[in-house]
Amino acid sequence: MPNPHIPVITIDGPTASGKGTVAQRVAQHLGFHYLDSGALYRLTALSVIRRDTPLDDEHALAKAAEHLHCHFNGAHIFLANEDVSNAIRAEEVGNLASKIAAIPTVRQALFGLQLSFRQHPGLVADGRDMGTVIFPHAGLKVFLTASVEARAERRYKQLIDKGFSANMEDLSKDLAERDARDSNRSSAPLKAAEGAYLLDTSAMTADQAVEQVLRWYAATKPI
Repeated sequence: MPNPHIPVITIDGPTASGKGTVAQRVAQHLGFHYLDSGALYRLTALSVIRRDTPLDDEHALAKAAEHLHCHFNGAHIFLANEDVSNAIRAEEVGNLASKIAAIPTVRQALFGLQLSFRQHPGLVADGRDMGTVIFPHAGLKVFLTASVEARAERRYKQLIDKGFSANMEDLSKDLAERDARDSNRSSAPLKAAEGAYLLDTSAMTADQAVEQVLRWYAATKPI
């Protein structure tokens, strides 16, 4: 059972808001562990695609999530022993991940795995429900967002840099649809946790966002 006294920072927000970059840098600065919870759903989606699992079989989808053989090594993400860091960022995988993340049995299957990332000396966790469901008693909760336009630009650059093709209009549409799906799902909908600091990064650099989160964290630490 994870030690409840180990500090946790949660950074939630919509797709392409920059929360992953910010969370990674905050974790690196503090020497904390890092959990990219969205990667777990993307890994599940990739596994489902590769195994041709029926998308209407919730039991089979939950089974795929429950039996993920994955591990993280810095910025690299492995499924079994294969580095799938780039493969899970494909739009097909991201769209399916958003859909299966709305299934309660899939979310429950990944619950314990996410809790296990809370290890000494601390954890920075990013996702959709880190502050609301997984770590509701985190010492610092941040809800990080940005305009659809800013997020589409970031996502476009990310995909191009990784060698994927991308279209700005399609990306903007997909992001808006994912926002609606994530915010309106019955299980752990995307929303700011109670007591969360709101951070709009539309006009901010990643460095500025990291600095703000670190200032908030410093203010929450006991003297």
